[in-house]
Amino acid sequence: MSSEHDVVAGSDRPVTPADVCRAIRDVGVEPGGTIIVHCALSKLGWVVGGAHGVVAGLLEAVGPDGTIVMPSQTGVSDPSTWENPPVPESWWQIIRDTWPAFDPAATPRREMGAVMECFARLDGIVHSGHPSLGFVARGPLAEHLMHPHRLEHGLGDESPLGRMVEVGTRIVLIGVGHRNDTSLHLAEHRATWPSKAWRTDGAPLVVDGERRWVEYRTLDLGEDDFPEGAEAFEAAGGEQRRAPLGNGTVTSCDQRALIEFATTWMSTNRE
Repeated sequence: MSSEHDVVAGSDRPVTPADVCRAIRDVGVEPGGTIIVHCALSKLGWVVGGAHGVVAGLLEAVGPDGTIVMPSQTGVSDPSTWENPPVPESWWQIIRDTWPAFDPAATPRREMGAVMECFARLDGIVHSGHPSLGFVARGPLAEHLMHPHRLEHGLGDESPLGRMVEVGTRIVLIGVGHRNDTSLHLAEHRATWPSKAWRTDGAPLVVDGERRWVEYRTLDLGEDDFPEGAEAFEAAGGEQRRAPLGNGTVTSCDQRALIEFATTWMSTNRE
């Protein structure tokens, strides 16, 4: 990881919150809109205020009538499914028996980035409550979009993603590409292909005042072909708008349009 000295040396000028706001507006986000954001702060260069500066720019871009959503995934899952890294089978039951019960305020997120962590600490944040595939939101539509989020509907039509599509949401990718685009998992739920599979997962939850390991059914997800599907969307005339931001790029598109295209694309191209 580069030191801050290297980041300063590699930046032509500081990225300000106003720069963030301007770039977000340039890719089609309007005041009062609803956006789902993924961000890699390290790709932007030196940002005034760091993650807080990015969050301030996002809030300014949508204004008080807008709603911002970010994924808040934790990695809470059954240890038998772990690959990065795997753990010995002799550990599995110990982990199931002793992992502290999921708590939206205390359970660490896994590789969600500094901007999401800053956003999740704001006053007025609403967490969807899913122990593994959760979201956080702030704004007038936050409660409506986040709830309910039942275990079996992690990223499908009955999850926050499904309700985001209904209200009209723009995907905003800051310094990242569509491989990081959580919205495309909704297309996976809608699509059909020969090897599509479901599996059993689990999480430690508080049930009737007691900690329990609860199992549930979930789709076996994969994002390896997300960039290819997004490229096909654009090649077919799908709108993707881009704007520079520091050393990186902001990309945005209409969530519903991308998911509808990707659903058909996955059904055709996945084996």
